[in-house]
Amino acid sequence: MKAAGIDVLLLAKPANMFYLTGDGRLCAYAMVSQDGKVALGVPTTDVEDVRRLARFDRIVGFEDEVGMIHSIAHSFEQFGIREGVVGLEYTFLTQSMLGMLTHPHGKPEKVRVADCTHILSELRMVKEAGELERIGAAAKVGEAGMKAAVEAVKPGLTESQIAAEAEYAMRQAGAEGFWRTYVSSGPRTNIAHGLPSHRRLIPGDLVMIDLHPIVNGYSADMCRTVCIGRPTAGQQAAFDLYLRAQQATIARVRAGVGMVELEETMHAPLKTAGHGEHIFGPPIHGVGIEFEEAPLPPGHAFFHGEKAPPPLPANVVLAVGNCGLYAGPWGVRVEDTVVVGSEGPLVLTNYPRSLGTQPAREGTRR
Repeated sequence: MKAAGIDVLLLAKPANMFYLTGDGRLCAYAMVSQDGKVALGVPTTDVEDVRRLARFDRIVGFEDEVGMIHSIAHSFEQFGIREGVVGLEYTFLTQSMLGMLTHPHGKPEKVRVADCTHILSELRMVKEAGELERIGAAAKVGEAGMKAAVEAVKPGLTESQIAAEAEYAMRQAGAEGFWRTYVSSGPRTNIAHGLPSHRRLIPGDLVMIDLHPIVNGYSADMCRTVCIGRPTAGQQAAFDLYLRAQQATIARVRAGVGMVELEETMHAPLKTAGHGEHIFGPPIHGVGIEFEEAPLPPGHAFFHGEKAPPPLPANVVLAVGNCGLYAGPWGVRVEDTVVVGSEGPLVLTNYPRSLGTQPAREGTRR
């Protein structure tokens, strides 16, 4: 904060509040001063719950948006801040949220605003031992969800039903939640973000399943593609090519590697094989409290309002295989959560990576 010239942070993004205080929820804020003092503002109904979960020096409840603005003003007074710079999360705040946090009845007139997005991203990028343990637990929960989803893949079921099987299994295995589950099938595997639909699976379909469980506040990210019946020669060749590229990229994950180097390692064999027009988006991103966070490749980082990442230190966690090979009538993808080690990668998601041959039997919902 000192290096960035920011006197106090005013945070509204749940992930950032959770990281610094132990609790993050919507319709709340955290104010953090340069000397480490923390003020929390939450709905009055939530005060006791937050009091049990979070670390803070001051907590206040409010009844509505007007009360929230007034409580922000009181927090500025408590911290003795009448001028200087307050850091706000520009990449999270909507225009209306920004207006609320900078309302003249809340923010002192002589306090200027600046973007603090990069500060929180840099803080959260390298994981501590306890964070790695939680991400590892999320990875195991993801494997349970993937197993349930793959076993449920049968003709007649919908993509939504496959997603439900995965989500039920993840909750039973210990997840308190999950980011959006992606399940796409047949021609819908050729889209980047396959939100589950009511399309029913048919024999010969490829089915792409992408899971993001949350365990104790931390996430993992894993994707697998399977086939109902026997894949065509073209599908198998594309899958094998993508898997080789993904595994070669994982093999290069170690302290000191750059995101651009990893991205080029992933894309090069696909382009060499003539699939340069069949890839989309960044193949690698960070994983932590959110299933997609810093570090991001430079172009994608700019889009998200982030700074280009430096060479990766140890204990950064990556998802390798984000976005797939989209051949036209279908697509394939494999994605895993990987820890950057001092000497090499530690892969946390180890569900089998096989296009396989799923029996083409008619399915019924359990």
